[in-house]
Amino acid sequence: MKLLRPIALGVVLAGAFFYFTTYRRAGVTSADLLSHPTKVEITEAATGEQLDAEEQNNIEVYQRNIPAVVNITSKTVAYDFFYGMVPQEGQGSGFVIDKEGHVITNYHVIADANKITVTLHNHKTYTASVVGVDPTHDLAVIQIKAPGLTPVVMGDSKNLRVGQKVYAIGNPFGLSGTLTRGIVSSVRAVREPNGATIDDAIQTDAAINPGNSGGPLLNGHGDVIGINTMILSSVGQNAGIGFAIPINAAKAVLNDLVTFGRVRRPSLGVTTVPVPALANEIDLPVDYGLLIVQVAPGSAADRAGLRGGTERYRVGNIPILLGGDLIVAIDGERVEDQQDLARVMNNHRAADKVRITVYRGKKKMEIDVILGEAKQQV
Repeated sequence: MKLLRPIALGVVLAGAFFYFTTYRRAGVTSADLLSHPTKVEITEAATGEQLDAEEQNNIEVYQRNIPAVVNITSKTVAYDFFYGMVPQEGQGSGFVIDKEGHVITNYHVIADANKITVTLHNHKTYTASVVGVDPTHDLAVIQIKAPGLTPVVMGDSKNLRVGQKVYAIGNPFGLSGTLTRGIVSSVRAVREPNGATIDDAIQTDAAINPGNSGGPLLNGHGDVIGINTMILSSVGQNAGIGFAIPINAAKAVLNDLVTFGRVRRPSLGVTTVPVPALANEIDLPVDYGLLIVQVAPGSAADRAGLRGGTERYRVGNIPILLGGDLIVAIDGERVEDQQDLARVMNNHRAADKVRITVYRGKKKMEIDVILGEAKQQV
């Protein structure tokens, strides 16, 4: 009897444990654990919430310019290992600059294309023709025939300041009508993949990715100040360092591209040596500038009466001619080296008149020169 009593107690305890932990719980569903209110109470934002000034400006810049930003699709033909034709397609951006349908983009967007298609923001598509190209500076103008076009407003890229707000609109990775925002990170000379230099390129942290090329970079007022052209990245996409061609550089060649289909690059027709290379060798009236060692016969400089050197001399192992005119300024802008001269030339076209300040011996002179056209378009 004493032995049965603890066994019975054990059975009771085991049964109670089974009932409360297994049997009873098996009959409870997830629905039994949830409440069923007659109405769900949620917290909603106040209706008619106002946008702040910054958001409103973002929207205004976008809405003002998106009708002019286009998606450009270029189709080319490559050849495989067996010389079979392989169609290829690339995408980029551009923007309408007038009601005649002229569109500015990068040259690399349409280079070697057999067919160029432009899609507007309203999703209408047009075949474009090439009007003019400037491969050296990665610029191109194409044209579409479309009604009711809304052109952009061209701004001024001359006095940009680091820190000012900018916007980029384009078609990164084919995602049409994309807006990104950033600031002017720097204004600097940048070397392009083809070896050419973009003077005063606009560096920005606004997100620029493949497909943005050729699209507009805008200031806070929505005016175009640059043409997005390339990124600095080890992974082929935005890393916070993008570059745009300053719009003033494009405006300087726009008339040539539309009228002649190419850029009439100016030529002065001189061979020069920077003064610092001669500072310790000869007596000169100033310690900066470019000494003309040779004037090309029949060139713009020759026609204007600029003089090259006549006295043979050696700087190290390099033979030069001394006694020529010393260029110190063009149109009042100081010239210290060949880079300064190239920058001035890039801001002019053939047939422009410039005033060159020179020293002839110790005498300072002003000479007007009608620029010629470079024979080689580089």
